[in-house]
Amino acid sequence: MKYALNIIIDAPVGRVIELYDEPANLERWMDGLEEFESLEGTPREAGSTAKLKFRMGKRVVEMKETVKVKNPPHEFTFIYEADKVYNIVSESFSPAPENKTKYTSMQEFHFKGFMRVFAFFMSAVFKKQSMKYMTNFKIFAEKHA
Repeated sequence: MKYALNIIIDAPVGRVIELYDEPANLERWMDGLEEFESLEGTPREAGSTAKLKFRMGKRVVEMKETVKVKNPPHEFTFIYEADKVYNIVSESFSPAPENKTKYTSMQEFHFKGFMRVFAFFMSAVFKKQSMKYMTNFKIFAEKHA
């Protein structure tokens, strides 16, 4: 499953990148994120890995984050691996009129086992969750711009 989403942030691209690129800010806009643990390399730099722990209702989901590409503001590509789900996220930020920023997120999911069937019927849920994180980041960035 692949999809792309866009949102406009009312803040200049330089400030948006500063806020986005700071690992300590993740818990401030990623609902459910309880832990970001660096495993290897400098956090959020190309080649680094980290463990992320999310609480989703009564469930706890752990995933590994690998930073594949970091070329701000043009490309941030992450690979997220969890049980039966492999997600490639490529995000970019570009200047928009009136000193705003266009935030684009391209998502590519690969599923194993029963998750393939589940994902087919729940693609709207995945898109909604992605947009929720983008909207939360927009609100956070505009508040701290």
